[in-house]
Amino acid sequence: MALYAATVFLSAFLLFLVQPLIAKLILPWFGGSAVVWNTCMLFFQILLLLGYAYAHWTTNRLKPKLQLYLHAGLLLAAVLLAPAVPPEWLKPSGSDAPILPILTVLAVTIGLPYFLLSSTSPLLQAWYSQVHRAAPPYRLFALSNLASLLALLAYPVAIEPYLPVRNQAVVWKFAFAFFALGCIYTAWKASNANTTELREEAQNAEVPPPPTRRDYLTWITLAAVPSMLFLAFTSHLVQNVASIPFLWVVPLSMYLLSFILVFDSERIYRPAFFRVATPIVLGGLLYGLHQTDSDTRLHYQLGAAAFSLLVFCTFCHGELAKRKPHPRYLTMFFLMMAVGGAIGGFLISIAAPIYMPGYFELFIALSIFAVASLVILYRQHWTSDILWTAAAVCAIVFAVVEIRTIAEGSRVMVRNFYGALRVQDSTQGTDKETWTRTLIHGTINHGMQFLSDNRYLLPTTYYGPNSGIGLAIANTWHMNHRVGLIGLGTGTLSSYARKGDYYRIYEINPLVLDVARSEFRYLKGCRGTCDVVLGDARLSLERDKPQQFDVLAVDAFSGDSIPVHLLTKEAFELYFRHLQSPNGVLAVHVSNKHLRLGPVVERIATSLGLKTLEIDNEEIEEAQVFSSDWVLVYRPEASIASMPLVTSAGQPVPSRTELRTWTDDYSNLFQIWKRE
Repeated sequence: MALYAATVFLSAFLLFLVQPLIAKLILPWFGGSAVVWNTCMLFFQILLLLGYAYAHWTTNRLKPKLQLYLHAGLLLAAVLLAPAVPPEWLKPSGSDAPILPILTVLAVTIGLPYFLLSSTSPLLQAWYSQVHRAAPPYRLFALSNLASLLALLAYPVAIEPYLPVRNQAVVWKFAFAFFALGCIYTAWKASNANTTELREEAQNAEVPPPPTRRDYLTWITLAAVPSMLFLAFTSHLVQNVASIPFLWVVPLSMYLLSFILVFDSERIYRPAFFRVATPIVLGGLLYGLHQTDSDTRLHYQLGAAAFSLLVFCTFCHGELAKRKPHPRYLTMFFLMMAVGGAIGGFLISIAAPIYMPGYFELFIALSIFAVASLVILYRQHWTSDILWTAAAVCAIVFAVVEIRTIAEGSRVMVRNFYGALRVQDSTQGTDKETWTRTLIHGTINHGMQFLSDNRYLLPTTYYGPNSGIGLAIANTWHMNHRVGLIGLGTGTLSSYARKGDYYRIYEINPLVLDVARSEFRYLKGCRGTCDVVLGDARLSLERDKPQQFDVLAVDAFSGDSIPVHLLTKEAFELYFRHLQSPNGVLAVHVSNKHLRLGPVVERIATSLGLKTLEIDNEEIEEAQVFSSDWVLVYRPEASIASMPLVTSAGQPVPSRTELRTWTDDYSNLFQIWKRE
């Protein structure tokens, strides 16, 4: 058992470790963290399903020796042929849609290793059950999920802070080679143990009846629903509760923990208790979601979400474990689980952004959960029938009411793979001069404009005249002023343009541009020339000839999933290639509720021999100007002394010498997290 357990543990640990690692490696190539991560998740789900299908096919169609030769050959091929890091020849050169190039890079770099790691858990459980017929193999599945959970928690805490990402990739490759040797040895032991005596014993043993189509459908459903739930809870927490780094770890941890609990021991999941308690918890969650407002403390919301998700996943996975078949059909069982998980992931990660204008996944997933549970448990006990019927009705009514309320409170709701955007009007009071229109992405305000004809060109929110970017533009202005902006929002900063000025705005999300043009008037009212370049800003700047900007503003770090590739030493070198010399100013917006980004900017600037000033402005409520933090970066020879408003408002950026300079090869969000 120890040999199988060690191999399964290492395979699952490496499987979850490579996911954030490869995403960080390719991020500077493709930009746009949302589309990169979504595409990576799609790739991982496809490979997991293929790995489970491979395990089912080999154990049912090939003799033990052929299984050994095939699997050993594939493992050796993965060790010898798969590169540790993506080769340079795969780096994209054009501006086409990145999904296919990302899939190509992933397939070439980690395709075969990931496929083989995905197949390990069901494959080794099948081998173990063939050799040790009296011992149940399903505890190995619990162990694999424990290893996945440990890898999930270890990466941001124990690995990312200490190793550059390329070093991580090399270490991972060596660990995979070690795993390959262990897996080959395990396969050899299993094939040798499968003697004639064991095969005769298997032939004489009573053959259990094969699973029915209803069994297959039940397995798929009980795997798909928790997959939907954990992804839906993740979207809800990040988009509607708080944009906190690593918040996505909480739902995924609950999801994995439920697997560990129910497959490690049959004593954990008590059907009589969970079938009654789960609909009650669901009812309590629905009531809490309906009553929760913006003033509800974060730890209450997070605690309620984590507890509820753990109960729901434990219920689904417990019912799944209760229905697990004889080990003879083990690989088919895991294949159906993989199909269900992929269906749940597809519905939330792919279908929802296409067909839903807002983040409604949680409401719909809870309704599906209640209805599916009612169907599966129907007529098993009158108490659960009543409770699950009531829960299903409440969940459906709640979903309809909540979706309608959100829709009625929004002027516009649109969504794509980069996120959901809402436009809301605030027209309270009789003074129309105070009426405003706001663009919201999740919980983040992305711009606000006065509706009055007299005030619609006033800069608001984080871009007031006394903000860092406002002072930088005012103090560097001259005829034919050139300004570059990374991040469009509502187009607020274009209000600073005067006749003859040129503003070039880089925006990755085409929906943001559509909304800015159709719902806001900043771009239409721009008094200079304003061009908007769609695509990842860093990739666009790499393709552009030097723009000779007087000011370049980087405004992309207010949320949780900050595009780290825009905040590295290599990115700053690119920015200064586009700033006129010697007086060009880089303005970096570092306002963030949860991350201290100022010291990161200071360390990068110092490594490049550049100077920094931090400018914090106060809130002006009547002008709808928020307090904001900006860091201005400039060359030592710049005539910053000729900018009295900047120098008087600025102060040194707090330096943290223990921070390593962020590069394309190294970054560490955990180290700059505001924990108080």
